[in-house]
Amino acid sequence: MAKIPVLEIFGPTIQGEGRVIGRKTMFVRTAGCDYHCSWCDSKFTWDGSAKEDIQMMSAEEIYQKLKEVGGDCFNHVTISGGNPALIKGIQALVDLFEEQGIETALETQGSRYQPWMRQINDLTISPKPPSSGMKPNLEILDDVIAQCVPESLNLKVVVFEDRDFEFAKKIHHRYPDIPFYLQVGNPYLEEEVENHTSRLLERYESLVETVMHSSDMNQAYVLPQLHTLLWSNQKGV
Repeated sequence: MAKIPVLEIFGPTIQGEGRVIGRKTMFVRTAGCDYHCSWCDSKFTWDGSAKEDIQMMSAEEIYQKLKEVGGDCFNHVTISGGNPALIKGIQALVDLFEEQGIETALETQGSRYQPWMRQINDLTISPKPPSSGMKPNLEILDDVIAQCVPESLNLKVVVFEDRDFEFAKKIHHRYPDIPFYLQVGNPYLEEEVENHTSRLLERYESLVETVMHSSDMNQAYVLPQLHTLLWSNQKGV
């Protein structure tokens, strides 16, 4: 059975992003990403700094670790990264979760498709905006979205600056029938940031104000990054 490169298993906690914001969940964080976003808050998944922490685990081993850590206090697991959509071996893990009655969430940038993504209950595709330094291939994104299950799918764009907001409008208009979320970016990634919560709330208020005056975003949802408001940049929550 294929092994999965795992960096972290933690929870229960709450999902801080996307359509299931506030949802009680466990996290399985995988290693590896095909993007290197300038403001990534999980660079350790791809920059080599945590390579000694990677464990190659089977689906059953991951499930047993989740039970060891979370006990009976969860029925939802978020598969995170990095970009988990790079990993074919997650198929066995998703199958096991289905057998155990556990719902799943995944966020990916839409650069790669895996058949097991059709089994994800809450699938967030988050194309990366210009401030990331990455340039999404929209034809590949079209193909990935076309193969996903519409009922489970939503789109999210993180906004740090004006050109990100313009990119978000482009994505929203390209896929007008898919639920669309805007999320304020967190540029303060140091371990300790003075007045972190208040500074993030100011950025969130600014994004809300921008959306309120945009006819392009009449159907958009505007979200904070909830876990950073509660725990700043602390890992494992």
